Amino acid sequence: MKDLKGKLIKKSMKATARMITMLENQDPSAIEILADLYSLTGNAKVIGITGPPGAGKSTLTDKLVKGLRKKDKKVGIIAVDPTSPFSGGSILGDRIRMSDLATDPGVFIRSMGTRGHLGGLSKATQGAVKALDLYGMDYIIIETVGVGQSEVDIVKTADTVVMVMVPGLGDDIQAIKAGIMEIGDIFAINKADRDGAAKTHREIANMLDFVEKDWKPPIEQVVALQNQGIDNLLNHILDHLNYLDTTNQLIDRRINSSRIEIMELMKERLMEDFIKEEDIQEDLEVCAREVAQRENNPYRASEELLKKVITKEAKNYENH
Repeated sequence: MKDLKGKLIKKSMKATARMITMLENQDPSAIEILADLYSLTGNAKVIGITGPPGAGKSTLTDKLVKGLRKKDKKVGIIAVDPTSPFSGGSILGDRIRMSDLATDPGVFIRSMGTRGHLGGLSKATQGAVKALDLYGMDYIIIETVGVGQSEVDIVKTADTVVMVMVPGLGDDIQAIKAGIMEIGDIFAINKADRDGAAKTHREIANMLDFVEKDWKPPIEQVVALQNQGIDNLLNHILDHLNYLDTTNQLIDRRINSSRIEIMELMKERLMEDFIKEEDIQEDLEVCAREVAQRENNPYRASEELLKKVITKEAKNYENH
């Protein structure tokens, strides 16, 4: 562990890849290392690329990364894929789709499976962001699965969120109505050479009129395959990151992200203890039977069980 920590400090690519694998496998020593090196993170700017399936997010990510590389910036890419039900690994393989970037020493690409985690992000994504931050990336781009309404998870991790839409997808309007519009800092209408691009632009603009933000999200029409509009889109992203810096909103966003992360880690820890404790499991079975027979209710039962878990956790803490 000490050896891995030293290599991470020295910005070893192999050590970074190993660290991310350990995080995906929920290796406790990886968490210890991140905890020890946490003060060295926070330097990279995190960009989220999200939107419905079929929007061309991978192609767009590829072009944006190439634009950042022209500015001599080092870029990490975390491509969150649906998980294989057999191996638990990611199945889309963005490293294949971005094969020309894979040989660039200034780019680090990692595909990660969601492993059943809702919200479009892998459970280990936040840890992977910190690992790539340690590695010295200037920008980290998270490209999400594209699973509709639960994509709002990206807000918990990214500094700037790019919402990718395409003309002619009925999902676009459904997404707008579902309130996903509120998470986008920038809107990209990809495949804008298709019929209906202007209509999609108008619909997004109309919906944004109802979203109260100090920052007015720009809408950019792009054709990623032909590299059209990519420079403008990249400028919008950099403008937004600069806006966050100059208005001190970046720290506010990161405070909110940290608050959510702490709460989620607490929930996860409580659930782990809940699952592994035999007596708690027995209590759960008793409660489940009582609730099913209407001798108790799920609200009171959950409170009773939570109190037992917290009491047990407090005793364990005192013993340590």
